[in-house]
Amino acid sequence: MIIDETIQKLTELRLTTMAQALRQMLESSEHQSLTFEDKFAMIVDREWLERDNRRTSRRIKEAKLPASARIEEIIADPARGLDKSRILSLGRGGWIKAKQNIIIHGATGVGKSFVAACFAQAACTLGYRALYVRVPRLVHQLAITRADGTFVSELARLSRFDVIVLDDFLSAPMKDSEKRDLIEVLEDRYDNKSTIITSQLPPKTWHESLVDPTIADAICDRLVHNAHELWLKGPSIRKRKGINSKQEPTT
Repeated sequence: MIIDETIQKLTELRLTTMAQALRQMLESSEHQSLTFEDKFAMIVDREWLERDNRRTSRRIKEAKLPASARIEEIIADPARGLDKSRILSLGRGGWIKAKQNIIIHGATGVGKSFVAACFAQAACTLGYRALYVRVPRLVHQLAITRADGTFVSELARLSRFDVIVLDDFLSAPMKDSEKRDLIEVLEDRYDNKSTIITSQLPPKTWHESLVDPTIADAICDRLVHNAHELWLKGPSIRKRKGINSKQEPTT
């Protein structure tokens, strides 16, 4: 039959979702009253949606997030310093289009990394490329690329991500060489791409922690002045989830 040949051709063209949608439509009486244009639009929409979902899944996998995290899973409690309307607004990604940053700071265990991962995953669903990396690991990797001559190409690779999560910033003292390498990453991103920073320290203390005022100015100038700041408060979520805790786990 002609229709079987059409389905086979769609399959060979790797339009498998269109082929499945066409077969289902033919087997159902539900769509018989629709015009040809409406039927064709529905079939094309099915294929487009399936491919878009696959692209989103690839972007999320590429981001190397520590866990699957959605904006809807953030508990926006004023006691935690999180306003629901602000979280939802940031989740819509306007800050990415504007090439702005997000700084999330607070004590250890309050959920900074999770909130950052939520924003990164939201970016992936909006069609942006994202990457999650801990700062200690990033600067270590950059030192390796300096030694093997691939530093410039690594900087170019990092600059292609629309959003980079730099987790655990200033969680440990940084060498001057590591600070300078980080400046190179931030220089490429300033006014071009967006960065999410998580840190136990509030931005007002970064100068003191970075020690060298010139380096501190260079880093802060590229991160702080165009950033949305979230200060997470409250007790450690990890402690709440501990095996000796009697409280229910909270995200």
